[in-house]
Amino acid sequence: MAVSISKVKCNGCRACADICPANAIKIEQNKAVVSDERVECGECVNECPNGAISLQK
Repeated sequence: MAVSISKVKCNGCRACADICPANAIKIEQNKAVVSDERVECGECVNECPNGAISLQK
């Protein structure tokens, strides 16, 4: 599965970056960006208050 972040919905609040156990999410230009080190655990999906993150098959 791949992590998908909606640039429209993301407001750069850092909730996903703060909860990520792999430290694979960074905030760049006020938007979340996922690195290749992601573990696809889904923690960020559940934590995002804006529904900007999803797991895609």
